[in-house]
Amino acid sequence: MAIDYGGKRTGIAVTDEMQIIASGLTTVETKNIFTFLENYFKTDKVSKIVVGEPKRMNNEASSIGAEINKFVDKLAKLYPQIEIIRIDERFTSKIAFQTMIDSGLKKKQRQNKALVDEIAATILLQDYMSSNRF
Repeated sequence: MAIDYGGKRTGIAVTDEMQIIASGLTTVETKNIFTFLENYFKTDKVSKIVVGEPKRMNNEASSIGAEINKFVDKLAKLYPQIEIIRIDERFTSKIAFQTMIDSGLKKKQRQNKALVDEIAATILLQDYMSSNRF
């Protein structure tokens, strides 16, 4: 699972059991993220969660970094059996937006910020899986 945590919305992506391809799952209002995860974990097994780590170009943490750290700490306490991996998420939203353009989505569809968040989470997960192939 990958989580693209945001102040208002959080994009979520998952992979198949063979861990071949990442797919967008949904976008959840951030205030409801733990309720969503609790319900999801009741029916689906998750062994790892990839969480984006936003950084500025100079490699410093972004303004939402402290909020994401709190989220990750709470996630680790609630689900100690799940490994949490942090990866650099610079450019994922821009890549997600470009992916929407390349896919031929109309301008109105590209303005759907929830879809951008979901695609960004998918890119995070696919990047992680690609870099960790044996």
